[in-house]
Amino acid sequence: MQKRYRKWLWLVLALLVVLGGIGGLVHQRLASTSHKTVKVGLVGTDSLPVWKNVASRLKKDGITLKFVIFNDYVQPDVALKDGKIDLHSCLTRYYFESYNKKENAHLVSIGNTVISPLGLYSKNYKSIKDLPDGATIAIPNEPTTLGRGLNLLQSAGLIKVKKDSGIKPLLNDITSNPHNFKFKEVDPATAARALDSVDASIINGNYAEAANLTPKKDAIYLEPVNKSTKPYVNIIATQEKNKDNATYKKIVAAYQTEATKKVIDKTYKGSQIAAWPQFGKN
Repeated sequence: MQKRYRKWLWLVLALLVVLGGIGGLVHQRLASTSHKTVKVGLVGTDSLPVWKNVASRLKKDGITLKFVIFNDYVQPDVALKDGKIDLHSCLTRYYFESYNKKENAHLVSIGNTVISPLGLYSKNYKSIKDLPDGATIAIPNEPTTLGRGLNLLQSAGLIKVKKDSGIKPLLNDITSNPHNFKFKEVDPATAARALDSVDASIINGNYAEAANLTPKKDAIYLEPVNKSTKPYVNIIATQEKNKDNATYKKIVAAYQTEATKKVIDKTYKGSQIAAWPQFGKN
């Protein structure tokens, strides 16, 4: 009787071990299928404070964001096209759509993130009304930003450009320059340093931030954020075949929250502004 009891005891113990092993495998399999790691491309590290905040909130949904940092604005689109990353969040809608059309890349925007207003800054003058006739204004030489800068000056009432020049007017598209301003083309990254040698300089939001300039406080004129500046909204992009991916939709939803907006406002102090409240989710 005792031997039979021991036999059954060993059988029960063996069965429990087997079931425990199966249960562990099932648990691992479920964990591996429910947990998602998504590669997100960024240019530089200035947007990491915001994205890390978003990532921390996505963990509860079993989503881990892995950030891939690029050092120029061409690589993210190429990497996304080639499937080396799942998403990128670093390009303006205009730049992204230009690349997509040119390369027939089959990429799509799935969400708006931020917009970085251009600003006109000066060390010598406190208002655009104070700029003297003949003043020299530094303007970024990158074609898209040059055109954006000219449109900024037009919105300020300082110049006029050809009506059909769209969002990329050139210097020779200026039709009215009543104050005879002179324009000095500079690399966008050096526009802040140019303040030492010109009367005013047009500076991208990220470069203004890097130079410890606060747009709302230091700019003598700030680009209006309205429908004309929608092409300069930054977006989250993915391959067209993944536009309805449920995990990616959760990432966009986690980004477009009041919690994210608070981090943007606190971190960038106006050099970047949450875009979705004004321009919509996509």
